[in-house]
Amino acid sequence: MENLEKYINVIKDYMFQYAPKLIMAILVLLIGLKVIGWIIKLINKVFEKRNIDSTLRPFLSNLIGWTLKVMLFISVASMVGIETTSFVAVIGAAGLAIGLALQGTLANFAGGVLLLIFKPYKVGDLIEAQGQLGVVKEIQIFTTILLSPQNKTIIIPNGAISNGDITNYTTAGKIRVDLTVGVAYDSDIKKAKEVLIAMMAKDERVLKEPAPFVGVSELADSSINLAVRPHTTPENYWGVYFDMLENAKAELDKANITIPFPQVDVHLDKV
Repeated sequence: MENLEKYINVIKDYMFQYAPKLIMAILVLLIGLKVIGWIIKLINKVFEKRNIDSTLRPFLSNLIGWTLKVMLFISVASMVGIETTSFVAVIGAAGLAIGLALQGTLANFAGGVLLLIFKPYKVGDLIEAQGQLGVVKEIQIFTTILLSPQNKTIIIPNGAISNGDITNYTTAGKIRVDLTVGVAYDSDIKKAKEVLIAMMAKDERVLKEPAPFVGVSELADSSINLAVRPHTTPENYWGVYFDMLENAKAELDKANITIPFPQVDVHLDKV
């Protein structure tokens, strides 16, 4: 009986000692969760006003939310009397180990966040990155997916893209098509240039400004090479590229201007 009373008294002491702390901790937890919810809503509104990419918004809000919740739980645990120093140390060590194991993935993640924030390109842009040329099909957190002119799907890690050179052919809204057309040495260069300029002017896809240009780029072994430079929109690049080559041959033939081919003269000496 005495032992029972002793246990009851011990329980009462613990209740009087820890009940206020427990009640306060529960109140702090409930209020903290409510405040975190308000903070996340406020952050989402800020993201919307600043036009942060829709792919990035939920990820960032979730990351901030979970970070705040972890900090809240640690604070609540310390209020109850739980020793949190070792707990924080374990979390830190685990985070370090995970970070070392996934450093490549984390680099790609960080690169994806930077790309989504600074937007050096967007879906639909024609870009060149890491030696690959293609239209941006999708920007994910870890990778960017391109569609090449050969309709090949190219997947590039965002870490490599964010740390490398990016050429965006779409940003300016226009792109120059670089072509080379060779004519024979006995051709009328002025006439050949006029024919090629007229050919480009007839194509509606070729922009009037900057104006199409034709000039001598090289005096080669068997031809005078003319640099043909029409400008067009990025989506019409390949159509203009291939059609200009075909049309150049047809128009020069009509004007009786020869496009030469390599020839080799062989002389046989009698011994």
